[in-house]
Amino acid sequence: MFEHITQEQLLDDALNRVKTDVDKREGAIVYDSLSPSSTQAKELYIAMDGMIVEMYGDTASREFLIKLSLDRGISPYLATKAILKGEFNIDVPIGSRFSLDDLNYIATERISFGVFKVQCETSGYLGNYGFGTLIPIEYIDGLTSAILTELLIPGEDDEDTEDLRKRYLDSFDALAFGGNRKDYKEKVHELQGVSGVKVYRAWQGGSTVKLVIMDSQFKPPSAALIDALQTAIDPMVNQGEGLGIAPIGHVVSIFGVQEFRVDITLNVTFESGYSWPDVEISIQELVDAYFLELKRGWEDSTQTTIRIIQLETRILEVEGVLDIQNTLLNNVAENLVLDADSIPDRGEIIG
Repeated sequence: MFEHITQEQLLDDALNRVKTDVDKREGAIVYDSLSPSSTQAKELYIAMDGMIVEMYGDTASREFLIKLSLDRGISPYLATKAILKGEFNIDVPIGSRFSLDDLNYIATERISFGVFKVQCETSGYLGNYGFGTLIPIEYIDGLTSAILTELLIPGEDDEDTEDLRKRYLDSFDALAFGGNRKDYKEKVHELQGVSGVKVYRAWQGGSTVKLVIMDSQFKPPSAALIDALQTAIDPMVNQGEGLGIAPIGHVVSIFGVQEFRVDITLNVTFESGYSWPDVEISIQELVDAYFLELKRGWEDSTQTTIRIIQLETRILEVEGVLDIQNTLLNNVAENLVLDADSIPDRGEIIG
């Protein structure tokens, strides 16, 4: 707002206010007196510019966006710790600690004989990707096998600034109250492991609610995550009693989004010196990136459409690809429309 104001302009304005019979040339007492104050005034204008930026949700930095969000009852989602499945040859003590590469894990809950929920001690996405042989940090008598086998509930990083900004701005559009659609979406997103949710009313008659969940890695949720969400939202043993976050009288059922395999057949014309092995990995990465965009928009869409023109446009950017035509999705030369509760899963790409 004040970027047009310069130090030179401020100094000239100040000098113009001095009587004309006074020496105002550079090096004169008046000039040397006013010059530092004009510099300081310019710094104040810069500071005021910064204040204006921080006053509004669409421009505020993370620090001040958090302060603005608190006025709306919104706090950033904090990082959470991944929960995985550990398989052992014996029942290990709860609280036993193990290491795998650079991460440590702790046994938190027994699932069955030799099978435990194991929590990564490091918060964030990093804990979602390590699988393999666990090394006990302290000796456990009789332990000969310890393997980290499956991700149950994904860990999440601190909420991204732009995601928090969107929640803040969206809070002015509709009021979350008493189990309305916005209320369900907000409260479910606060739970660990969720990146998307669709809410269906009266799916089995009045007062029944169906929630379809996508996990924080944009994949179908594990059975353990569905169970944890069901317990937090509307426990099965007392459904409809209002003992979870769902309002009393609402019978809520949790389901996972389904992956739909998409095989892609490409008719690619290559530049001289290139062949399919040279571009295959790049094309796979582009397809994965496109599918991820579709998954990110799944929550707010009635159906997901995989468009051939989108695939071809992106693939044409790959070095070595001269032209592409006659693309097939699951052996059909048409856009592929998925149902409301499905997300795309890249299958085989044939070039």
